[in-house]
Amino acid sequence: MGHVGLVTAAVFADLGNDVVGADVDAAKIACLRAGECPFYEPGLQELLHRNLEERRIAFTTDTAAAVSASDIVFITVGAADAGGDSLDAASLRAVALEVARGMGASRAQSEPARAPRKLVVNKSTAPVGAGDAIMQTLEEHAPAGARFDFCANPEFLREGSAIEDALKPDRIVIGARDGDAAARLAELYAPLDRPIIITDVATAELIKYASNCFLATKISFINAIADMCELVGADAGAVAQGMGADHRIGHEFLQPGLGYGGSCFPKDVETLIAIAAARGCDFALLRAAREVNHSRVGRLVARMTEALAGVRGKTIGVLGLAFKPNTDDLREAKAVELIRALLAAGATVRAYDPEAMARCAALLPEVQYCENAYETACGCRALVVATEWNEFKSLNLARVRDVMAEAVIFDARNIFPPEKVRALGFRYYSVGRAQRGGTGPA
Repeated sequence: MGHVGLVTAAVFADLGNDVVGADVDAAKIACLRAGECPFYEPGLQELLHRNLEERRIAFTTDTAAAVSASDIVFITVGAADAGGDSLDAASLRAVALEVARGMGASRAQSEPARAPRKLVVNKSTAPVGAGDAIMQTLEEHAPAGARFDFCANPEFLREGSAIEDALKPDRIVIGARDGDAAARLAELYAPLDRPIIITDVATAELIKYASNCFLATKISFINAIADMCELVGADAGAVAQGMGADHRIGHEFLQPGLGYGGSCFPKDVETLIAIAAARGCDFALLRAAREVNHSRVGRLVARMTEALAGVRGKTIGVLGLAFKPNTDDLREAKAVELIRALLAAGATVRAYDPEAMARCAALLPEVQYCENAYETACGCRALVVATEWNEFKSLNLARVRDVMAEAVIFDARNIFPPEKVRALGFRYYSVGRAQRGGTGPA
């Protein structure tokens, strides 16, 4: 019952199915039974409440019982990651073993002539070949006579808009070894009336990695262009607008800034590089995209150090902690990487985020957490916009200026109009924009 599992469960329940969500974390299950989401996702709390009241969704720590009660079983756990180069799918094998054991008391055993074959679906992002590992585990450990099929069904949910993505996906990808299994899963998705792509299992698994890694590369590309813009006196935002107007390119993922983070892109880039290397292929393009992304925070810290004549002993405010707006997820968050770099350089850091502060306090207790952006700015020598929450875009910047020790903004997400900010007396630094009247970073 992580992000993918809970969203999937809630959406299928809302479509009228009877759903049981299983997780080994008893505290999480107790929380869900009480109607409380263990993480922030817009719209999910309301969806959970509605389906609990309608008795279409229930939660348990008994995986075997959940499997036994179900016609279709979704696996939604994270594949084990041992530092980026591992292709280990131990966590998937472990849950597949639990699914196999749960088949022992299934209806397929008690009524073999009438019960449908149980359909096991891997929705977790997993290396190419994970589906074979899951099937092998099921075949080796399911009780004699158990009848089941398998599909790979990668998820394409974006944190912050996961409900919308689940209800209106661009496409539904189903990888199957058997046409009947694919048809059964397609029938489950039929109420959404969205395009369905049916492939073999390995192709479905690779579609997920290829999609995420292409988007990560797109982000790194526009950040490399932004660096060039600073050198030649161009505006990266206008370049991105001109590029995105080409329907072959599109506007999405062309926002220069601190780079990509979160639970998917960094991990998936590392994994696809490793998958390629394991098969004798040097994915040089993807390695280059990774290196651009790794350089973003260091580049910003170097710029801050130069502009402020060092950061040691100075108080820096950071607006935004989550890796993106509308989530409280800190996994691979660029703001966290930035704060750690500033602390290591001797700065004092004040910070604010609408949703992620409680999680961040457990990681970075030395940070001074504030009630709002204005309190964060109080007494600071510089303010950094690290996550582009909408509430930051409408700040009263004159009020911000008046409480700061020095009016300096590093807008790492380009949310403010440069001329407006400078007119208020700020020294303003953004990404990929030239200084007024000449070249150089603005």
